[in-house]
Amino acid sequence: MSELEKLHEAVIEGDWKAAAAATEAAIAAGVAPLLIVTGCLVPAMDEVGRRFECEEYFVPEMLLSARAMKASMAIVRPLLVATGAQPIGRVVIGTVKGDLHDIGKNLVASMLEGGGFEVIDLGADVAPERFIEAAASKNANLVALSALLTVTMTSMKTTIDAFQTAGLRDKVKIMVGGAPVTQQYADSIGADGYGESAGAAVALARKLVAA
Repeated sequence: MSELEKLHEAVIEGDWKAAAAATEAAIAAGVAPLLIVTGCLVPAMDEVGRRFECEEYFVPEMLLSARAMKASMAIVRPLLVATGAQPIGRVVIGTVKGDLHDIGKNLVASMLEGGGFEVIDLGADVAPERFIEAAASKNANLVALSALLTVTMTSMKTTIDAFQTAGLRDKVKIMVGGAPVTQQYADSIGADGYGESAGAAVALARKLVAA
C-alpha cells in the first residue's frame, strides 16, 4: 500500500496519528504537497461526506475524520504556501450573532478545508461587521453563515444586508445552513445558496466558486 493510500484510509478511519505519519512519509518519498491534497485528502473527505449522507457515518465519525485530515493539512499547508499553490476558494465561515452553537459549523469548515478551500473560521456569535472585515481583509470569495436557532436565523439576513450596505455584496457569494434553515428561507433573504449538510455545503461551495 502506498503512502497516499495509507493516508486516504487513515482519514476515512479517523486515525489522526496514522494520517500524520503517512503524510510525513509521502513528503519524504517526494510526493508533491498539492497532490497530497487533491489526490488524497479531497477524495477522502468526499468519501466521508458520502458515508454521512448514506447514514453509514454520523457526527462522531465525521469529527474524527476531520481531525485526521487537519493533522495532515498542518504538515502540508506550509509546503503549499512555499510553492505558491492557491486554494480553489477562500471561505469566511461563522455562526451568526446571538448563536453559540458551532458543531455543525465546525463540520462544514473541516469538510471545506478537506475539499481544497482555505477556511477562515470566525467561530460563533459573529457580528456582521466581523464577517465583512474578514471577507475584505482575506480577499474571500465565499462567506458561509450558520445558525442552529430559529431566533438567530434573522441574523443571516442582517449580515447579508450589511454586505450590501458595505458595497461588498457583489464581491462574495454567501451560503447559509443550519438545522432550521431551508432553501426557501435562503431564497427569501437573498443568499446565493443553501447546504442541508456538510457534504452538500462543499458541493455548493465548489459550484459557487466555479460560477
